[in-house]
Amino acid sequence: MTMEYTRLGMTDLTISRIGFGGWAIGGHGYGKVDDKESIEAVKKALDLGINFFDTADVYGFGHSEEILAKALGVKRNDVVIATKFGVNWDSNGRTFKDCSSKRMSQALEDSLRRLRVCTIPLYQIHWPDLLTPFEETMGALLKCQRDGKIKYIGCSNFNEDSIRELQKLGRVESLQFKYNLLDRFVEKKIFSCCQEYEMSFMVHHPLARGFLSGKYKPGHIFLDNDTRNRSLYFSEDKLDEKMRLVNMTRAMGERYGKTPSQVALRWILGNPMVTCVVVGSKNMNQVEENVGSVDWNLTQDDIESLDAQSQMFIYTEKS
Repeated sequence: MTMEYTRLGMTDLTISRIGFGGWAIGGHGYGKVDDKESIEAVKKALDLGINFFDTADVYGFGHSEEILAKALGVKRNDVVIATKFGVNWDSNGRTFKDCSSKRMSQALEDSLRRLRVCTIPLYQIHWPDLLTPFEETMGALLKCQRDGKIKYIGCSNFNEDSIRELQKLGRVESLQFKYNLLDRFVEKKIFSCCQEYEMSFMVHHPLARGFLSGKYKPGHIFLDNDTRNRSLYFSEDKLDEKMRLVNMTRAMGERYGKTPSQVALRWILGNPMVTCVVVGSKNMNQVEENVGSVDWNLTQDDIESLDAQSQMFIYTEKS
């Protein structure tokens, strides 16, 4: 199994097409996690050729960044770390969007400290903040870029109009957005916008928050602190169609010697618009399964079957 690599935007960085997603290891929003297992998962990702590690300051309110830095050790300067700002929180853990220059400056310093690096390779605006002008946010980012604290700028969860506004103000190398067999919204306009600006498109929620793994039965109830209880992916809406799709990936996987997750990820990786698929992992087994989606291909007939079955799914769920 050989990892696939590609270029990040118009930069000099080469990144793995499977990225390590750091939300779950933050210990908030995805049920129980074990820091020891998280560290082992990061190390396994390195061993298997993953060199792109995506996190955010809000994941576990800083814990994800700290665990990632601890797990990477001295190798943290040899990989591409991407983190995000723009979702702030109060003392009670309530979150709110804040892309002000003041918040960005503080968030960046905190992330640099937690990640134990001098420069963040890719610093991303997590969500648009409707109260803060893009000029203020991009102005602060460009200053930090000139100061050498960040190397490249990216964004996450921005629509095509917002991307165009950002690109008028400064170079943005990447967009991260949800995309999976249950959510093909980005195919309408966002893909073409990224292509126009030669931006990398990086996928989050490629397994529809785990629904496409086939590991959860209809009506599954997660722990109280697991945000998947509120997810549209796990709702009763179009449940029969969603399960039919999962069963299709399972049947295909049996023919390829792959799991439903690997089939769902390979379908995404087969799209030439996709640069990297960021998959969350809590343990080594999940990392190994995710990496098993590279270095093989679905047949054209199977791609067309998945396309047809998933065509109806266009959601607008917030992460």
